[in-house]
Amino acid sequence: MLEVQDLEVRYGEALAVRGVSLAVREGEWVALIGPNGAGKTSLIKALLGLVPHRGAVRFLGRDLSRRPPWDRARAGLGYVPEGRRLFPKLTVEENLRAGAYTRPEAEVRAGLEEVYALFPRLAERRRQLAGTLSGGEQQMVALGRALMGRPRLLLVDEASWGLMPLAVDLVFQTLARIHREGRAILLVEQNARRALAHAQRAYVMEAGRVVLEGPAARVAQDPRVLESYVG
Repeated sequence: MLEVQDLEVRYGEALAVRGVSLAVREGEWVALIGPNGAGKTSLIKALLGLVPHRGAVRFLGRDLSRRPPWDRARAGLGYVPEGRRLFPKLTVEENLRAGAYTRPEAEVRAGLEEVYALFPRLAERRRQLAGTLSGGEQQMVALGRALMGRPRLLLVDEASWGLMPLAVDLVFQTLARIHREGRAILLVEQNARRALAHAQRAYVMEAGRVVLEGPAARVAQDPRVLESYVG
């Protein structure tokens, strides 16, 4: 589904991503873990075309390496950014609509119904300003906004960032439901224990490189991961 080969991201003289290769299969949940500054977010942004990069990015058999961000979104890549990045002075529904602004109104309405079915709390707050929501509710909006684009692959950056434990539980339950419905997920996550418990495969990044990969259950038992990320 997604094939990445020898990806590099450079900021000036600093090489943030160093020749990374990875893959996500159809309907698969893949976790990408590692310390702060490992290059995980830079990798995700490169896949979306948000930062310049070298290397190959292929999705559903199509070469996206030189395509702009909007074309990659149309191809089926959805994005939930770190920190949620909502429009705080717009309502919940206006934020959701922003994820499908190029689609016909009938498709937008159908998408809203699906998101509200997944997040009933958002239906109750559809006219509330996004900036007044709790962190967990804002993460629901961010997930819903990404789903409005009907992605085949959801790229999620730090889903549990800044959330209370109960909200983290809800976010991972929701991601599990989205995955059961057939969507592939590439999850960047500091909470390695939770990410590895849900994912099927995993990659570990350090200093811009992939240093470990394999089935998530096996990665979770690797001594390096146990010492540094799981404990």
